[in-house]
Parts: sequence; C-alpha cells; structure tokens
Amino acid sequence: MKKKQLEIQLESLESFPSPVPELEQYSTPAPVAAEMLYLAHIRGELNKVCDLGCGTGILAIGAALLGARVIAIEIDSKALAMARKNAEKLGVDVNFVRGDVASIEIKGIETVIMNPPFGAQKSSVGDRPFLNKAIKIAKIIYTIHNVGSESFIKEFVKPCQVEMIYRIPISLKRCFQFHSKDLKIMQADLYRIVCD
Repeated sequence: MKKKQLEIQLESLESFPSPVPELEQYSTPAPVAAEMLYLAHIRGELNKVCDLGCGTGILAIGAALLGARVIAIEIDSKALAMARKNAEKLGVDVNFVRGDVASIEIKGIETVIMNPPFGAQKSSVGDRPFLNKAIKIAKIIYTIHNVGSESFIKEFVKPCQVEMIYRIPISLKRCFQFHSKDLKIMQADLYRIVCD
C-alpha cells in the first residue's frame, strides 16, 4: 500500500465522540499518522507494534493496514469503543486493551508508535509515563512531541539514541470550550528513538 492510499483510508476514521480535555484527546491527523507509519514501514520496523494511548485507533489501525501485528492501549472506554468500530470499518485486526499505560504489562513488542499527551493541560499526566513505558517494552519508538522537547526527551530516555526526524504541522479543530479558534495549526516534532 502506498502512503497516499494509507492516508485516504485513515481519513475515513471517526474521531473522539466526546473528547476529555484532561486526557488531551486530540485526533492525530491522517497525513501525520500516514507519514509516521510509512516511515516505520519502509525501514522494516512495523512488525510487532504497540500503540500507547491509542485514542480512536488511527495509528494502530494504520499499522495493521501495513501488515503489523498490533496491540493498542487506551484508558478511556468511549475512545476504545470508537477505535474498535474504526478497526471493524477498515477490516483490520487490532488487539485493543483498556488500561493505564503506566501499569499495564506488555511483552513481545518491537516498536512503539504513539502520539502522547504533551502535558499542555494542568491536569494532564503528560508524556512521561508514555515514554517510560515505551523504553521498557520496545527497542524502536516513533513518537510525536511538542516543539522544543528534544533536550527533555534525550535526557529522559538516556541512554537511548534520539533522532528528531522532522517538524510536522498538526491541524487541530476546535473540540473544547476553551479553544478560541475553529482551527489551529501547531508545530510538533516526530522522533525516532532507538534503545538497546
């Protein structure tokens, strides 16, 4: 499957039915998801995959469309129900599990894919538990973070190797009352982390 075909399929997925601000539930845009997944795929790093904080499943489902065996973890039952519905819609098999990424036990994973909370909301746990779990369960991690996080990530995941692949624009549609614009374009960084 070509990257554009993947993006078109991911565009058809439904988003959060009722996003929770404290969980920073923003949908990963299809072009961003396709870019991350296709990069992992062409490097041969999309085999046994875990999506930490899968939300409505776009990364997990995209990985499955590219042939990966996927387990996807999500704490919110409503988001998980939508993820299952989305996977069924595209006819892929993903092992969706409800749980907290900090406490769930996972084995046999080669690559983690994730778009964790950035920690922008005061009540959010942020990306630390996600990074912590990712470096414990996988050798390769593809992850999206707020611009300016590189030095923090490098220090947090030491001695893993961190490569900032590129900056990506993310279009966020208004979904919470505190949003002042219908659409906000923010910049985020896509990282590839390799742990031995």
